[in-house]
Amino acid sequence: MLEVGGPGPASARGLTQVDITDAAAVKKLMTELRPDGVIHLAGFSSVARSHQQPEGAFSVNTMGTVHLLTAVRDVVPGARVVLVGSGEVYGPVSSGVKADESHPLRPTSPYAASKVAAEIVAGLFHRTYGLEVVLARPFNHLGSGQDARFVVPSLAAQLRAIARGEAEPILRVGNLEPIRDFSHVRDVTRAYRVLLEHGVAGRAYNICSGEGRSIRRLVQEMSELAGVEVTLELDPARLRPSDLPCLVGDPTALEALGWKRERTVIEALQDVLSG
Repeated sequence: MLEVGGPGPASARGLTQVDITDAAAVKKLMTELRPDGVIHLAGFSSVARSHQQPEGAFSVNTMGTVHLLTAVRDVVPGARVVLVGSGEVYGPVSSGVKADESHPLRPTSPYAASKVAAEIVAGLFHRTYGLEVVLARPFNHLGSGQDARFVVPSLAAQLRAIARGEAEPILRVGNLEPIRDFSHVRDVTRAYRVLLEHGVAGRAYNICSGEGRSIRRLVQEMSELAGVEVTLELDPARLRPSDLPCLVGDPTALEALGWKRERTVIEALQDVLSG
């Protein structure tokens, strides 16, 4: 779903929703709004679910990008576009290595492959039609408002129930060994604005901290913040068909544009736990 509106709560900002897979509807909205800039966040966002619904991932992430960029080309060819992809496009990265933007793209899920395909589409529209498209590759980000089906908000919901005495002190978890690069969501959204204003069209930028953190460490930190002691229990339903052992990025290119982190992972976890 493509959502368009001003800042603030949805009820107060005249939010408009359009199905990103509907090319005619996307072009109609672009014609009505004629924006100077677009941050393209509409997407199929679940890596795990993409294994069950690969067509959905490609329909939304790849063809949705085709529809959006075609509408920009036809209606507002001078508009700048930030295409929000994912650090998952890199696939597995060796321990101790930080993937920069020149790192090979080796997707291991339909989700990641659909994001690679969207980037290829964006490169085509930039080279062939001269569109000002900047590629953003955000790594994992945390904060309030994330869908409860994702790992951290799911764990937070369990911890809140345990803290209230509504559940046994048993935390049901998936694979805790993967190492990921986490940032506060507010730092990530600031990065989108920086890229919209200062990013070089046609190139990619990692949005990340440059620091690795295991899921196990996150669980320990969240338990401490929630003030509960828990027993961990493996839940097979939370395991992915493929899980990258390590994925850490290099934010040097983005930092060269003036961006820097302002919030910590602990602050992000506090926001998640507060609901």
